[in-house]
Amino acid sequence: MKRILPLFTVPFVLAAALVASGCGDGRQLQSVTLVPAAADAKDYPNGQIPMTATGNYSKQPSPVLLTSNDIVWCIGTSDGTCNGNIASPVTVDVNGVAQCSVGLTGTATVLAGKPSSKAVKPDSPSQLKVFGSAQVTCP
Repeated sequence: MKRILPLFTVPFVLAAALVASGCGDGRQLQSVTLVPAAADAKDYPNGQIPMTATGNYSKQPSPVLLTSNDIVWCIGTSDGTCNGNIASPVTVDVNGVAQCSVGLTGTATVLAGKPSSKAVKPDSPSQLKVFGSAQVTCP
């Protein structure tokens, strides 16, 4: 036997789903700040630089420490473009730990932010719409 929901319950179910998913609360990420803003790998144990990202939102609570559930990390350019599959002197993992690539030296820009599309593709450039940046130097 099929159960049919009364017509008036459908809008309530949809509204509850939107509230539960966080949609419609009007809270928008406005900026991201990375700490440290500049780092030299030689100053960190094993050359691993733990970075943190703090998000400033349009509504409270703000600021908030961001996690990999909130943002993506990548190596890119100061305009918020993730490099994709390009060799860089620095790599960064999903938790914001930056490290020098073996055999490469130089400075790279670490980015953390919200992607402008559903997912950042690891093999092609992707644009972040709200992001913060930091400079990491590899000796």
